Amino acid sequence: MKAKHQRLVLLAIALVALVGAGLLAAYALRNQAAYFYVPSDLVAHPPEQGRAVRLGGMVEKGSIKTRPDGVTIDFIVGDGKARVPVRFTGITPDLFVEGSGVVAEGRMEDGTFVADNLLAKHDEKYVPREMKNMTDAQAKQVVAETK
Repeated sequence: MKAKHQRLVLLAIALVALVGAGLLAAYALRNQAAYFYVPSDLVAHPPEQGRAVRLGGMVEKGSIKTRPDGVTIDFIVGDGKARVPVRFTGITPDLFVEGSGVVAEGRMEDGTFVADNLLAKHDEKYVPREMKNMTDAQAKQVVAETK
């Protein structure tokens, strides 16, 4: 076999191996992807029971209820079109309040979204609570000291 043919065969084998590795990685990660849903999508097209998904929306005012164990909370996430009840056990983020945005990671179980993790969203006017009562000059000094 000529050297030119050997290189073509090696190139073809390398290309097949590369495509095979990509397909194998995609197959291995197919169940690891967490799809993002808003409440209206989740109600219209619910995922299968136990599938990892993310639910994003607004925490409805007056919906946060703490259970007697002190670490489990129930609340409702809405998007103006649909509402989804959510249960979370754990420590909530500091920014988690009624009327704010939230992304909950978890799964659907018997019509309730069971969250394993909560990510609270803040608006563009967010200021860390340590800097809330500072003047602009004090805030600039703190930022300069951290550089």
